[in-house]
Amino acid sequence: MKTRKAVLCAGLLLCGIALNAQKTKSQPDPQGVLSYSLPATSLVLEVEAVQENFYAGPYAKYASKYLGIDARQKDSQSYTVSKVSMTPYAEADHSRRFILDVGDGKLEAAFLKLTSMGLVAGSDGSFGDAQAWRFPAPASGDFSGIGLTSNLASESATLYQNVKHESAYSRVAIRQEVIVEKSEEKKAAETAAMIFDIREKRYQIVTGDTDATYSGEAMGAAVAELTRLEKEYMSMFTGYSEYRTQKMTFEVVPQSDRENQLYVAFRISDSAGLLPPDNLSGKPLILEIVPQPVAPSVSQEQKISKKSKENGFVTYRIPAICTVRLLDGMNVLFQSRVPVYQLGTESTLPVNVEIR
Repeated sequence: MKTRKAVLCAGLLLCGIALNAQKTKSQPDPQGVLSYSLPATSLVLEVEAVQENFYAGPYAKYASKYLGIDARQKDSQSYTVSKVSMTPYAEADHSRRFILDVGDGKLEAAFLKLTSMGLVAGSDGSFGDAQAWRFPAPASGDFSGIGLTSNLASESATLYQNVKHESAYSRVAIRQEVIVEKSEEKKAAETAAMIFDIREKRYQIVTGDTDATYSGEAMGAAVAELTRLEKEYMSMFTGYSEYRTQKMTFEVVPQSDRENQLYVAFRISDSAGLLPPDNLSGKPLILEIVPQPVAPSVSQEQKISKKSKENGFVTYRIPAICTVRLLDGMNVLFQSRVPVYQLGTESTLPVNVEIR
């Protein structure tokens, strides 16, 4: 009995799945009719962001004391949008499909020209493919090859030794040199002294205030090498940055039934970079679409002739010219004007299907 019930339940489940599949499967259009979709516009954004990995110098906290400058003291990572391009694409709007029953007649060429232009049918435009690139975790900064001073220093230490006399012991002070590791501040002070020494030597070469004679290419090479050394030693205080580029493509499809034409185009995070709109871990960048008002083609006083009413009609869309802005908070990253079909006006075209 239990086995029979299990088989019956399985059969009902399979029937339900088959019926559901039949409902979701699109049915073919009737024969002898012409079907078409109104066009819709999708906005494809190609975004490029620059990733900065900053590595703080080991002597950053002494930069103000020895060099008189402020330096960033912590490693950090950040992403900044560097380039955005937008391309509008036309596609079929399957929520607005129409059927035109032409019977044995033939459509005039005017209608066919309109369909090839995408006013009532799909577009023959191309579509872009999304690209995503993620970076590995950044390594720590490397300052090991920079610096000319030794890591060790000599310090004088006073030691006491007990000396035995005939009746008692006495303590005798003994001076001894001890090798110890330099403190971080002492190494920072020596590096700052070398920076000023390099600047002085470069000034002497440029002004000719030196015993050595430099001219032509020799002077340029000497100045360039001193500048390189100064930059290396300065990085011990100011740190350095590494840059990489990330590119991704996002798509926004405006919806005509929305009162507020504000869309989250994509998001950006200092740790993960460019993110899709549904990833809430990043800061949103908003795409604002402002359609321009469209004047009515027929005023209330005008009347449509009886003859035109008796003819067949084809529905088509006139796109709205929209001002599109990409906003990062209150900052406008770019602004452009594009036609958006689904935010425009739907109109009709009389069609003559008489056979001649």
